[in-house]
Amino acid sequence: MDLRKLKTLIDLVSDSDISELEITEADGKVRIVKADKAPAAPVMHYAATPLSAAPVLGSMVAAGPSTAPATAAAPLEPPEAVGHVVKSPMVGTFYRSANPGSDPFVEIGTVVKEGQAICIIEAMKIMNEIEADKAGTVKQILCENGQPVEFGQPLFIIE
Repeated sequence: MDLRKLKTLIDLVSDSDISELEITEADGKVRIVKADKAPAAPVMHYAATPLSAAPVLGSMVAAGPSTAPATAAAPLEPPEAVGHVVKSPMVGTFYRSANPGSDPFVEIGTVVKEGQAICIIEAMKIMNEIEADKAGTVKQILCENGQPVEFGQPLFIIE
């Protein structure tokens, strides 16, 4: 079953009231189960600071106003991605090449065409070629070879 058809089926299940869909074709069988919409537990984020920062900060306050720029204490945010982000269409394992010994599909700086294979995601022992959905130059590769990926996780940035 091709990736576009699978995506259509996933969208169909998510937009409808059905909770499970199973389709068997000559080339395989697909089962899609919608997850319960239970509220997720809140996630707390804390900024990690070195242990030695507390005494230094205390001495700076005691000494008077700081001469450091105001932005030094603000948490750093990740830089915005410039370009088109290619996201994972499924959960699985990310591979940059077709075989362990072969060259990667793309490297940083590779010019790709729309529809060109750029990686493989293995899901349930099936190797799914992921194609570029936009033509351009690969600016960043956001996953490591063999890394597990989630649905919608950014994989590449193409400019």
